[in-house]
Amino acid sequence: MYGWGAKTIMGDVKINRGDYSLFESALKKVLPEKQIYTELAVRFAYGTDASCYRYIPKIVVRAQNESEVLSIIKTAYDHQIPVTFRASGTSLSGQTSSDSVLILLGDDFVDTKILENGAKVKLRPMVIGSNANLALKPFGRKIGPDPATINTARIGGIASNNSSGMCCGTKDNSYHTMDTMRLILADGTILDTSDDQSIANFRQSHASFLESIQNLAQVIRDNPELETKIRHKYRLKNTTGYGINALVDFTDPIDMLAHLIIGAEGTLAFISEITYKTVMDHPHKASALIYFDDLDNCCNAVTSLRQRATVDSVELLDALSIRCVGAHITQNLPNFFYADIPDDSGCLLIETKAENDLLLDQQIEFINNLVKEHHATEHSSFSKDTVVTDFYWSVRKGLLPIIGGSRPQGSNVITEDVAVPIERLAEGVRVLTDLLKKHNYEEGMIMGHALEGNLHFILTPKLDNEEEVKKYDLFMDELAKIVAIDFNGSLKAEHGTGRNIAPFVKVEWGEDAYGIMRAIKSIFDPKGIFNPDVIITDDPTLHLKNLKAMPEADAIIDQCIECGLCEPACPSDGLSLTPRQRIVLWRQHQELVRTGENPELLASIQRVYPYMGIETCATTGMCATRCPIGINTGEMMKALKVANRQPDIANFAQSHINGLSKVARGMINVSHAIGSQNSAKISQKMHSIFKGIPILPASLPKSVKPITQLMNDDAKQSVVYFVSCVNRTFAEGTTDHVSVADHTLSLFKKSGFKAIFPENYTSLCCGQPFESTKELLANEKSVNRVNDALLKASKNGEYPVYIDNAPCALKLFEAQDQGLLDSRIKLYDAATFLVEKVLPELTIVNKREHLSLHIPCSATKMKAAPALTKLAEACTDDLSFTNIACCGYAGNKGMLLPELNANGLRLLKKNIPESCDHGVSMSRTCQIGLTEHSGIEYQSIEALLNHCSQ
Repeated sequence: MYGWGAKTIMGDVKINRGDYSLFESALKKVLPEKQIYTELAVRFAYGTDASCYRYIPKIVVRAQNESEVLSIIKTAYDHQIPVTFRASGTSLSGQTSSDSVLILLGDDFVDTKILENGAKVKLRPMVIGSNANLALKPFGRKIGPDPATINTARIGGIASNNSSGMCCGTKDNSYHTMDTMRLILADGTILDTSDDQSIANFRQSHASFLESIQNLAQVIRDNPELETKIRHKYRLKNTTGYGINALVDFTDPIDMLAHLIIGAEGTLAFISEITYKTVMDHPHKASALIYFDDLDNCCNAVTSLRQRATVDSVELLDALSIRCVGAHITQNLPNFFYADIPDDSGCLLIETKAENDLLLDQQIEFINNLVKEHHATEHSSFSKDTVVTDFYWSVRKGLLPIIGGSRPQGSNVITEDVAVPIERLAEGVRVLTDLLKKHNYEEGMIMGHALEGNLHFILTPKLDNEEEVKKYDLFMDELAKIVAIDFNGSLKAEHGTGRNIAPFVKVEWGEDAYGIMRAIKSIFDPKGIFNPDVIITDDPTLHLKNLKAMPEADAIIDQCIECGLCEPACPSDGLSLTPRQRIVLWRQHQELVRTGENPELLASIQRVYPYMGIETCATTGMCATRCPIGINTGEMMKALKVANRQPDIANFAQSHINGLSKVARGMINVSHAIGSQNSAKISQKMHSIFKGIPILPASLPKSVKPITQLMNDDAKQSVVYFVSCVNRTFAEGTTDHVSVADHTLSLFKKSGFKAIFPENYTSLCCGQPFESTKELLANEKSVNRVNDALLKASKNGEYPVYIDNAPCALKLFEAQDQGLLDSRIKLYDAATFLVEKVLPELTIVNKREHLSLHIPCSATKMKAAPALTKLAEACTDDLSFTNIACCGYAGNKGMLLPELNANGLRLLKKNIPESCDHGVSMSRTCQIGLTEHSGIEYQSIEALLNHCSQ
């Protein structure tokens, strides 16, 4: 084994796994037992990442903070047990898979600190990349890396994989923009490169460690041919192997050490915190889609753009990719996505940015002339409209799941990621196309970050088929030779080495460089406890083992490729299962039921799935808004849910809504009479006996008083007002009986509207409570009653209909789409109506100093978020966002399953500035949960606008 003080550079890591039962016992002494998962089904689900591999961890651990990570590492080191760290699990090459101990990171690792007026940002590893950019936006800055998964990928993974992306290139990746880092080594030592004392202590305690790193750097300096090779390799995008350019780019071994950690995929150390130097985010930008009917012309245009034009990103799509996108995205794209295009065609998505609009126009003109020189066939024209350009880029970011969603049933998805010198791009695309055809991968599509010569291609083999695996093996062998040797390119440009390319690192780098990489692993991790077999492996067939099967299970979810893009929108993430994990377990359940295999796993799934899968799913469908192909896991959970089967009770309820609302208001009055804190405790005890009894929140709103209908006889316009039953029950706040309707009617009066109430409006319900309990007949009767009342009140659609609660509005919109509500009825959610009809008539005079905005999932699904944001911005000069996609209140689940709401809002306080004491949303139930878990009052958008206007 290579020692830190030795002068030789070669060495191997000994991996002698210890006793897992002893390790588990030791772990329970340093961690709460609830953070240690040993149930088989849970380990199976949590062990899933976006790669083509299926590993089941022996133990899964959730570490909430650095102290707990340190305890786990020390325990693993003592017991010689390998550990793997997981952030979002969107990695595609198997680097976050483990058959040993998988460590999930908790909420203390979500923290962002803006430094030097945005010039730098300090981030902990569980911060989502796009959230870091959101925090930097007021400063006109962003982090350099911009992977396509930035809305899901977290900083720990972005740094550990040296992720780049569409605009990042090589100059703005983590390697080049990392300023300082705090890390934990295998022996438990903490090094903080932002702390001079920490560095001084490390130089003293690890002198031989640093000497060994310097020895490796000297070996490279003594070998000019190797040094030239390293510099060439990192002129390209390259994440194959360790970043040994650190040994030639720096002279201080501390700098070498820190930069070796970037892209090391958790095999050398744990990144506890990282500070980035940020980059400019120019506000003036434009994008265009440009089509070529000749692929050579397309690729040659890219080379010219790289050499002659100011462009920030150029994305390439081949003909197969264009057709696939056109088949899934059926509108809002240029015509060539839907035309019969030749096989030898291609498309470029180009973005250019500038400091001002004049310069941007000059750049656009130059690019247009340049692509004309290369015989562009069709051009969408450059657009500066962010709605248009964001749509283009969302399609590109979702390309992998879009293409994966069109794969044959039961097949897997493998995406490879290579780079060739930009001057050989056209040749590289041709050779890759021929290679795919040679191995009968007719479905193989090529796309990528063309400006860097970075090409991605997607294969969809059935990995449970031995012949398919053999074919894949032959393909990979030939790919490695062509890319690494013939083109002197990189086998992994940005997706990381992982398990998929680990057997080919030596092929790409050769004996000398690979020997240095093995020595690096030995220096940092002499016991081999950090992520073994990732990057460095002795198994030449590692990439063919533990391949993931994708059995058919349900038409709703069969297209899922387990990418995990849905997870940040799920309120049960961290409590039970995410949408991806629900799909993983249900797929496995259905397969085991069919085959009769692995009865232990089947029994485990059946034991945990009712609660972890079905009951704790909010079923709001927010997962579908993050999924590029719109998979709604909540729909499957609804289908699996057992109906209440109490039609008589449901039918009675839907026909006595008014009476039940009165009873609810009476109970609320009683609760406040005995004290809301006491009521919460009593209801908690009663719920523990009978789960059907709701747990009342400590911040329970007051009951509403009867609505006072403000007459506005001078009004020139009329609007039908649908008051939701939740707003006919709960008052606006916790201290008085003012209702949302009081504020709404005041706004109508201020803006010149006369409110018309439907007949028997206090007996109307949108049907949401009955649909969620699968009482379909009661739901249908409710919708029919609403339809008749709204049609009559609106004079067959002459007047618009205002709905004062976002979930109810969404329910009625969906009913109208399904043909259950007359199409003549003009439905408006509150935010859209207020922005279009009311706000222009108001004068804002009393702004809130600070305001926190929560956009409920129903608003997102109705596309009402921009309207709600505009209203909030009108009422404050300092607006912050909760950044919570779904709070998990989910109708009545907030009171029947309060742990879901608590989990969904566990980061809420972190996302509210200390100076902020007012919150706003447009869903009454969401506002109850937000108030409960934030410590500030969240009111309706109607109340806010009424307060701020005259």
